[in-house]
Amino acid sequence: MREIIIAGNWKMNGTVAETEKLLKELLAGKSKKRGVTVVVCPSFTSLHAAHKILKGSHIALGAQDMSAHQKGAFTSEVSASMLLTVGARYVILGHSEKRQYHAETDELVNAKTRLAFASGLTPIVCVGETLDQRESGQTNDVVGTQINGTLAGFTGEQLEKAVIAYEPVWAIGTGKTATPEMAQEVHKFIRDRVGQVDREAAHSLPILYGGSVKADNAEGLLKQPDIDGALVGGASLKADDFIAIINAA
Repeated sequence: MREIIIAGNWKMNGTVAETEKLLKELLAGKSKKRGVTVVVCPSFTSLHAAHKILKGSHIALGAQDMSAHQKGAFTSEVSASMLLTVGARYVILGHSEKRQYHAETDELVNAKTRLAFASGLTPIVCVGETLDQRESGQTNDVVGTQINGTLAGFTGEQLEKAVIAYEPVWAIGTGKTATPEMAQEVHKFIRDRVGQVDREAAHSLPILYGGSVKADNAEGLLKQPDIDGALVGGASLKADDFIAIINAA
């Protein structure tokens, strides 16, 4: 059985004090569910404080990005080793907002993923299409190209340690959500594409859905056979809403 992961991507939200408050609410609530891995990804400035609160708990800590370089003259960048020192175990890579606003390419995401593997971090690699691309029937072409590019050169053993998040760009922050059937279709496509590299890795690889997941649509999405969890945006910023999604898993 594949690992079920519910991850919260807090994006550019939460001061240290706000992060501490939300985490305490999550720990005080029924956020622990047998068989479900819970991950939160606060901003860089809150990671150290989050680690102090989460240490020894059931909630794992993740970061929202990392550099493709280990160290050096790369102003504003954060390295894998820096993330490890503040207790991060996961890192989101290739998020659509990084691709859109910072022109991240599949090659760059590939380099970051390669370094994450080498450093012992679990990469959550994001792929997904825009509304124009979906409406023009390019979903499989776009997602397939992203899968091929971001995972190029990896072994089956490495892929077994990865997580993929399918995030239709048209459903992020818009209130629109792919129907469970639409999401399942793309998740199965992703699993089949990874299976061309390594069938066993594809079978064990967790693939998360990440497009406006909320408490009222989580159950329908998570019932699909190839959807193994969720990468949650806005709904992860409210403890009750995030816990409801965890419980839906």
